[in-house]
Amino acid sequence: MSVTSATVRPVKARAGTLRRFLRSPTAVVGLVLLTLLIFGALFAPQIAPQNPFDLRAIDVMDARLEPGSKNLAGDLTYWLGTDGQGRDLLSAILYGLRTSLTVGVGSAVIAGVLGTVLGLIAAWSGGFLDALIMRVVDLLMSLPSILIALLLLALLGKGVGNVILTLVLLEWAYYARTARGQALVEGKRDYVEAARGLGLPIRRILLRHILPNCLPPLLVIAALQVARAITLEATLSFLGLGVPVTQPSLGLLVANGFQFMLSGEYWISFFPGLTLLLAIVAINLVADRLREVLDPRSLR
Repeated sequence: MSVTSATVRPVKARAGTLRRFLRSPTAVVGLVLLTLLIFGALFAPQIAPQNPFDLRAIDVMDARLEPGSKNLAGDLTYWLGTDGQGRDLLSAILYGLRTSLTVGVGSAVIAGVLGTVLGLIAAWSGGFLDALIMRVVDLLMSLPSILIALLLLALLGKGVGNVILTLVLLEWAYYARTARGQALVEGKRDYVEAARGLGLPIRRILLRHILPNCLPPLLVIAALQVARAITLEATLSFLGLGVPVTQPSLGLLVANGFQFMLSGEYWISFFPGLTLLLAIVAINLVADRLREVLDPRSLR
């Protein structure tokens, strides 16, 4: 078997991946919903009725208005109501969704790159370095993630960057273990042995021949980790250790309205919480279908 044919084999085998993905109605619903949420987050400044961070556009007299109410001037309708500070809740959700997705996607990408690199190094080097990396992975995966996150953010302080850094330190171990396992399997293939026999550099073998065959399970983990990161960030922000008030996320919006639940202003927490739930469900629907489609057994 030639090196070139072995490298393109997974590409040919998965030529109909998108077509098989779209056969699942639930996956299509999740994909459409996720696309809408991403669109709303990306174009929040253009489609939001109000800039929730512009103090000139906010009036405290408009605080805690019911959904469908108008502001004092009568020129703006609050379709989802307002929060305790008089901000349009729909606008706050769009901007908060932007922050939550930034944290989720950013941490998943950085952790994925870091964990994949360490997993490939561990699989290729073996020996002491492999044992050291795997022991650190075992330690991180055995400890409760929320407790580690609370300790790290108590030391680092609030901020989107600190939240992403904390989540990266928690998530890279999942990628490292998966990448190492896949690399060990692929390293015994004939095409890798042929590449070694040809005297190709180690970096080229890892990047051109082993890494492409490790990507399918890593992509599934990345999708799941985005949902997990959004959930963790929302939990941390709800507890007051996540993002600052000046850059709210969905979790912080839920926390801001929690104190008004008993007085009947349910919408302040309900709509941000519903958006958070829809985002997590959509990501999980897409990730579950990806896992089924990219499973080698499903290619039969």
